[in-house]
Amino acid sequence: MKTAYEMDSKVKELRDIQSMIDELTAEAEAIKDTLKAKMVELGDDEISGNGWKATWHTVTSNRLDSKALKAGNPEVYAAYCKASTTSRFVLA
Repeated sequence: MKTAYEMDSKVKELRDIQSMIDELTAEAEAIKDTLKAKMVELGDDEISGNGWKATWHTVTSNRLDSKALKAGNPEVYAAYCKASTTSRFVLA
């Protein structure tokens, strides 16, 4: 069994890695925003360069409003409701 010190070290490593992921995600989002701003400036939903292409389109999707279905037709909701089970890891 691992000692508390070894687990402390792993938790610190995990937190450091998560921090790097968060920073890189923010950096990636800033770059995406720059590309989107350029598309707006050009009035185009697609730009491309040497070996890459970026598109920015509005996408419409239809999703079932399960809350409204449950409120309006609880029997239908219950008949088609499917439970799922997952595991969740939380580090606090």
